[in-house]
Amino acid sequence: MKEFGDFFKNDWYFAVPMALMSLVAITMVIWRILLNMNAKTNMSEFLPVFQQKLEKEGIEGAIRYCRKREDMIPRRLYTAGLETSKQGLAAMRRAMANVIELEIVPDLNFLLAPILAIGKIATMVGLLGTVISMINTFTAIQGAGGGAEVTSHSKEIGLALFATAMGLVTAIPLVFAHVLFKDWIGKFELRMKGAAQKLLLLVQSAKPSAGYPTARVQAGPADTSIRS
Repeated sequence: MKEFGDFFKNDWYFAVPMALMSLVAITMVIWRILLNMNAKTNMSEFLPVFQQKLEKEGIEGAIRYCRKREDMIPRRLYTAGLETSKQGLAAMRRAMANVIELEIVPDLNFLLAPILAIGKIATMVGLLGTVISMINTFTAIQGAGGGAEVTSHSKEIGLALFATAMGLVTAIPLVFAHVLFKDWIGKFELRMKGAAQKLLLLVQSAKPSAGYPTARVQAGPADTSIRS
């Protein structure tokens, strides 16, 4: 611990920026985790309530219900599909595919690029700090007069390696977190496509109710799949 403190004291021009990068990276990872948690939807709880709204209040009532929710699938995906339901199933399919590709997936990738960038830069900055510290140390050793003077610089050599160690400690968790986030996005995209398929089937089979007529869905091809 004392050596770590000496590293911050002697090589502060590398230690302080790397500590700031680590702090920023941790903040972004926590922020991205919170955004992912808010994006998730428990479909087993949402779909029965949504189906009741659709049957009792029609398309407009279902749109109002989806807009009130904070999770991503109802508020953005289902709303986009329902708003184009008057144009038929094909239009709904296109609208939801566009929302997934052009809006939702880019939002899910928010913060991932800087997280990965800091992970890669931290390693290089750590190596740079080690190289510069080693150059300075060996320059001092070269100018030393005796063996005792050379031995006294061994501590500085150890301190120089702290820069690389700190860079790796910062980079490894960030790269790992980035891989997990990308995997989560891929799985969530599949869930959105499955949810869109369920919406198409629900709208196709919805019955008009008194007072809240559902919008007419034009007869179209039997294929109701979502293609990205």
